Amino acid sequence: MNNSDQTVQKMKAIAQYEYGSPDVLKMEEVDRPVVSDNTVLVRVRGAAVHAGDWHLMRGKPFFIRFIYGGLRKPQTKILGCDVAGEVEAVGKNVTQFQPGDRVFGDLSESGFGTFAEYVCAPETAFALKPNNLSFEEAATVPVSALTALQGLRDVGQIQPGYKVLINGASGGVGSFAVQIAKAFGAEVTGVCSAGKVEMVKSIGADYVCVSEAAPREHRTQIKSKLNQHYYDLILDNAAYNSPFDYFPFLKTPGTLVVVGGSMPRLFQAMFLDLVTSKIGGRKIKFLACKPNQNDLIVLKDAIEAGKIRPYVDLVYPLSEVPAAIHQLEQRQVRGKIAIRIDV
Repeated sequence: MNNSDQTVQKMKAIAQYEYGSPDVLKMEEVDRPVVSDNTVLVRVRGAAVHAGDWHLMRGKPFFIRFIYGGLRKPQTKILGCDVAGEVEAVGKNVTQFQPGDRVFGDLSESGFGTFAEYVCAPETAFALKPNNLSFEEAATVPVSALTALQGLRDVGQIQPGYKVLINGASGGVGSFAVQIAKAFGAEVTGVCSAGKVEMVKSIGADYVCVSEAAPREHRTQIKSKLNQHYYDLILDNAAYNSPFDYFPFLKTPGTLVVVGGSMPRLFQAMFLDLVTSKIGGRKIKFLACKPNQNDLIVLKDAIEAGKIRPYVDLVYPLSEVPAAIHQLEQRQVRGKIAIRIDV
């Protein structure tokens, strides 16, 4: 399909033109993206929200503005990087997909824009959608499940029989991490708040450790309930404690992988990862997840085999993306929030 053969059409999208609270997000009509020779135009059926959306929305921490552009105003006008939908059109150089294919993907390095009725991106951003998931369910998979998979497999080097601790086990990344670790043959302990224990058990955790929301109490609870020198691998999705707080619970050798949490703790983990590979025989590693089509296919196969499944807590229509992000900011969500796009 050639650009010259297309006329610009309109679509509904959630757009922002300034940084701030969810109030800066507005539903409006914008130009529909136009397929080029090397891209795929997808009619969006489902999207999802995660922490990256609210950071980009608020422009905080400030360094995000340097990474994605827009020191004063956001350069990314339409947020959202998780997507599931139907291929509407393909460029002449696209070989993997054709119109009508049902796909899902991660657009975090392809311009974002999934809080809209249509999105356009390179074919490598997509894979065929798992057959046993709805569009809304499939859209919750890419970013969070890729993060969990790469954190456990690539950085943590998980092996069958490993004893694995997942901190933040009830969240988006954590809920996938529990299931992926089990699929690798690990024994899994999940850390979550008291109200989410049954949910973490339901996704396959062998043991659950209850934590409190406040960082200091959280540290006390972990110290009082976890076994010393027990875990081969700890995946910290809620890094509000120092990485050194986890060392008493790691075996030697053992690996702590830090994925998400407070910015001071993330910077600490990044620095420690850069300056040393081991401290006292234990590794501290920081994960920067990367979109990967092959890994999307790995996840698709695992989902179709019944090994993992997204835990969708809430579903909002496109018009209520601001409310969905506000809900996520409250940190009370179990698993994922999906966005339904009806076109």
